[in-house]
Amino acid sequence: MAMFSFKARDEHGQVHEGEYEAANRDSVADRLLQESLTPISIQLLERTSPKIEWQRFLPQPKVDIEDMVIFCRQMHALSRSGIPIMRAVLGLAETTRNTTLENILRHVGNDLSRGNTLSQSLRAHEHHFTPLFISMIQVGESTGNLDEAFKQLVDHLEMERDTKKKVKAALRYPSMLISAIFIAIIVVNMFVIPSFANVFNRFGSDLPLATSILLNTSNFFIHYWWVLLSVLLVTVSFFFYYLNSENGAYWWDQYKLRLPIIGSLLNQIALSRFTRTFAMLFKAGVPILQSLDLSAESVGNRYIAQHILDMRQGIERGDTLSRTAYASGMFTPLILQMISVGEESGAVDTLLMDVSQFYDEETDYRVKNISASLEPILLIFMGAMILILALGVFLPMWDLGVGGR
Repeated sequence: MAMFSFKARDEHGQVHEGEYEAANRDSVADRLLQESLTPISIQLLERTSPKIEWQRFLPQPKVDIEDMVIFCRQMHALSRSGIPIMRAVLGLAETTRNTTLENILRHVGNDLSRGNTLSQSLRAHEHHFTPLFISMIQVGESTGNLDEAFKQLVDHLEMERDTKKKVKAALRYPSMLISAIFIAIIVVNMFVIPSFANVFNRFGSDLPLATSILLNTSNFFIHYWWVLLSVLLVTVSFFFYYLNSENGAYWWDQYKLRLPIIGSLLNQIALSRFTRTFAMLFKAGVPILQSLDLSAESVGNRYIAQHILDMRQGIERGDTLSRTAYASGMFTPLILQMISVGEESGAVDTLLMDVSQFYDEETDYRVKNISASLEPILLIFMGAMILILALGVFLPMWDLGVGGR
């Protein structure tokens, strides 16, 4: 098999370029004619000796969720218009600005030219396309509703993108405030308090407790800063190393749900993802066991995902979805009630999508007010710091003024 580059013209006169792997030029021409393309030129690509490409050593741009949304929107429009999938994929490869996505689409286009399906071609790039994404494409191909599959993926990805943006925006102010507090602590201990220490030493009297604590803390910062930095680096390195392990990631996902204010919000976001993903897969006709597996991967929390996977055992024994959901202990009464009613009425997907929309609205409200919930805690902490600093600095001066009288 050899690689051939081609130029062809469609029935509207538009020129298309691409590459095919085939035995000879006639095979390439036959494939182009099957796609309603008239060949203009077909050339054999010569194999060149490998050269050092410095771009390979540079970090490649990631295929973020925004690129995936644009890709799904374009594929939805092209597949709905009746354009062949291979032509649509290769056309998008020429127009995308993300070089990583461009390379992926070119490989997918080559796989399609060999007779593979789109889902099979995407499965070779699972690092960029999630199992949920590939399963939805596979269902769309088997049912002949590929354009609808891309439409559902657009809605799903846009909701994920909007949720992430809102959470980041809500946590931006508290993160900046906490960072400013730690920077202020370092500056005060390293530069401010030492300047007052020389003044306090001239008093020749016992210093108040608050002042002694400040001076001792400042001395420790100045003389043993390397100890603090070493301990901090070792602690952070061990923490992230532990989080990268299976047990550490599971523990952290479980612990995050217990955090004040943030924990309940993360739990609500995970439940919203589960209900929306499961409803989308169930409506598309994906088997219930496979829907549970894919929904567990989409929640973004290993602790909740494990409880969702445990539901498989109950369903395999013949239990209903509502019983296994109740036994898991992870779902709110609203979700349990909707699942039970949905099983009786045969509208599980519709009712769970309603639950997802309800949780999305609740999440929007709580995300908008998360800064307001954290502000009192941060203000109390800052007030306590300022009080300790003020007492430590001004109490000796007060004692000196009173003693002078």
